[in-house]
Amino acid sequence: MKKTLTAIALAIGLATPAMADLMIPNLSYRTGPYAANGVPYADGFTDYFTLLNERDGGIGGEKVVVTECETAYNTEKGVECYEATKGQGALVYNPLSTGITYQLIPKVTADNIPLYTPGYGRTSAANGKVFANVFNYPANYWDGASIIIKDILNRNGGDISGKKIALVYHNSAYGKEPIRTLEELAKKHGFELTLLPVDHPGQEQKSQWLQIRRERPDYVIMYGWGVMNAVAIQEAVNIRYPMDQFYGIWWSGSENDVLPAGEGANGYRMISFHGTGSDYPVYQDLKKYVYDAGKAAGDGSNPGNVLYSRGMYAAMVIAEAIRTAQELAGHSNVTPAEVRDGFEALNLTEERLAELGLPGFSQPIQASCEDHGGPGTAMIFQWDAAAKKWNPASDWLASDSEIIDPLIAEDSAAFAAENGIAERCN
Repeated sequence: MKKTLTAIALAIGLATPAMADLMIPNLSYRTGPYAANGVPYADGFTDYFTLLNERDGGIGGEKVVVTECETAYNTEKGVECYEATKGQGALVYNPLSTGITYQLIPKVTADNIPLYTPGYGRTSAANGKVFANVFNYPANYWDGASIIIKDILNRNGGDISGKKIALVYHNSAYGKEPIRTLEELAKKHGFELTLLPVDHPGQEQKSQWLQIRRERPDYVIMYGWGVMNAVAIQEAVNIRYPMDQFYGIWWSGSENDVLPAGEGANGYRMISFHGTGSDYPVYQDLKKYVYDAGKAAGDGSNPGNVLYSRGMYAAMVIAEAIRTAQELAGHSNVTPAEVRDGFEALNLTEERLAELGLPGFSQPIQASCEDHGGPGTAMIFQWDAAAKKWNPASDWLASDSEIIDPLIAEDSAAFAAENGIAERCN
């Protein structure tokens, strides 16, 4: 089997790392209609591990080998990448795809490998009592929907009864994730919800935006990805929809999404579970040890942008989980099962973030057997088209646990029943 997996790896162009290395696959997509978003994320992910290797000698004295495997955001290819790399000692997977995540959940559970899906994937995986190998802290899709509604509430004196809110969403498992949450929030707050699906890849949205022009909802929320985002923002500009009433989930709020619309995108709002820009000390080290040394993963155009920062964030959390695993296990060359334990014991404090050169970049995480979902917080950012930057437009906002927690319990209980999983953490 090991020879077969190695042959597959060589056939699809993967490096075969020495088994003593800490091997972390980068299931990336640098091709296809989602490449504009996949490239900066993959660059940030890889560059952070390069920094750890060049500056620190790796993690706990062990070098990190990042093995990149192209998925083109295709679920079948993502599963192929998993099968090709798991036999090489892969410690954790971060596929940046909800479709791939859904397919990998049973596989990583059987193989006892952790799956890290920050801000995406199956939302109810936040329940560690059912999903032992999946971690989606610091926030999930349902948190995002709730936080957007909370910001709208804050802007309307706490009362949005009678308001009309439209959800423009990628017609996939990802895009459909917030629907139930928004339906429950609509019942609680008395707003009217309109659902507007957009088929892959999202280049054709005329009918959806004609409906928005006709019905003129008070707010529009977008759960899009790739080319869909830029098309939607341009369509909103075309019908003169007010940008400060248009919100994107964190996967619909990158520079790639707003820059094509020029000044028309000014005021567009998005949420993020981490900071933006390169004004963090870690970027000084990245410049010294990675960019100036000619070891960057990309062409140098992405550092500091939202999706590069998100890839870096994911790598940072993975590195800290590995470090925690090394401490728990008492040795540095940890196994996937030990890294899973590290994820479950992660305690990422404000002090530790500052030590990592990321003060105030994100919220602390205190994971546990029960809690794989984190604090469920995010900030609102607003696009300044003249300065070409994202400005904070709120403090950290927490999601509505009164709505979210019962939905997570219900969905995870259904998954457990369907798959014969007994709850743990008792």
